[in-house]
Formats: sequence, structure tokens, C-alpha cells
Amino acid sequence: MPAPDAKPRLHLHLPRSLLLLLIPFLSLLLLYSYSSSPPPPPVAFAVPLSPTPPSPHIRMRRAGFRSYEDYLRHQLNKTLDPRLRRVWATRDWHRKVDAFARAFAALLRDDGGGKLLSNASRALCVGARLGQEVAALRLVGVRDAVGIDLAPAPPLVVRGDFHAQPFANDTFDFEFSNVFDHALYPGRFVAEIERTLRPGGVAVLHVAVHRRGDKYSANDLLDVHGLVGLFRRSDVVRISKVDAFGLDTEVILRKKRSSP
Repeated sequence: MPAPDAKPRLHLHLPRSLLLLLIPFLSLLLLYSYSSSPPPPPVAFAVPLSPTPPSPHIRMRRAGFRSYEDYLRHQLNKTLDPRLRRVWATRDWHRKVDAFARAFAALLRDDGGGKLLSNASRALCVGARLGQEVAALRLVGVRDAVGIDLAPAPPLVVRGDFHAQPFANDTFDFEFSNVFDHALYPGRFVAEIERTLRPGGVAVLHVAVHRRGDKYSANDLLDVHGLVGLFRRSDVVRISKVDAFGLDTEVILRKKRSSP
């Protein structure tokens, strides 16, 4: 029997689907917070700025960045654009979450010669903006999923630079990204995915081949082998055509279980 002065507790249980519906509205609130405050300081990442092509199959953009911080500020101009964030949180939200959910559900069913994705996977979405991909993973039952982007979007996306992921080695079972074209250092982008993937973990990338990106793209992929060749510690599972919001190729790789 409770003590006479005990206060009743309110237990609020919301369905997971309803929580996911609320996320874009929370993102809109964050939008106004970001638009009324200065951009976050650049992520500390000291590397020599020499964006030379790591492969003849990758053409680097000659944007003339004076420093890595200049590059980050250029990327943040898109990430924090109030108009784009409003579109991502409203008109685009359900369309993209539904499309990503279908793609991830197919990976849950497809063992690809070994499980590609499971409900028990710890998953990371690289360059996730407001987190549609993360919401989609959670919607299909992959609950331990998070995204990184230069500007965080709680509760789905934490702050992080894909050239220097803020995670320990061998952290994730699954990583997804559709922002390879934004990498100023494609080799570093790939190396960070391989570093934070566990042995046997799976990386899925959606890319555009022979198609120029927008003004925020830092590289153009001329041949899919330019991307595949950067993965030194992984084997290709498959390469296939997709129709994914302007991206036309899906590359799936599995990190080797032992280093050569």
C-alpha cells in the first residue's frame, strides 16, 4: 500500500510510430533555434588541405578552400539552410522515411551470403542531416541506430564529422551513407567507415556515377571502381542500380573479419 503522501505517477506510453511522426516537428523547432543562433564551431580535424584525386575515377572539385574550416562552413551553409531544413522536416520527411524503410527492410530479408542487417545491428547513418535514414531504420526494427552530421538534430542525429567519426574502432555492425560526393577527402571518408565498422560489418553506400552533384559536392564519381578501390579492408557484396533521390548506384561491402 503506497504511503499517504506518495504522489501518483503518470506513465505515458506512446507507440513507436507516433514518436517517429513527432520527430519532424521537433526538427522544425530546432530549425528556428539554429537559424537564430550562429553556426556551431568547426569540428577539430587537422589535415593538410590538398584535395588531390585519390583515383582517376574520382574528380575533385577545385573550390579553392583556404582551410578545412572553410570547407566545413561551406557544407554548413547547406545543412543549416532554413528553407532546406523546413523541406526536409515537412514535405520530404515521410517520402524519404518510407523509401529508406523499404530499402532497409529488403536488407533485413537479404542475407547476401551472410546477414546484411538485423534488428540487433548497431547502425550508423553517415551525413544524416535531420535523420530520415535513422527514423527508417528504427521503423523497421533496428532500434540501435543513430546518425552523424556537422549540425546535430536530436534525438536522431548527433554532431560529428565524417572525416573523423566521433566513435571508437569496431563500434557498428552496419553503416549507411548517401553523401560520398560531399567528402573533401574520399579516402579519409572511407577509412573512417572501415575503422568504426566491426569485422564482418556491412557498409551500404548510395552514390551517383557520371552525374554531377550540386554546388556543395566536393567530388564527382566517374566510375564506381573509384569508390570500391578506396575500401582496403572490405570485400564487395554487390553493386546494383537504384533510384534513390538522384543517386543511381548502391554499393554494399563487408569488412573483412581479419586484417591482411
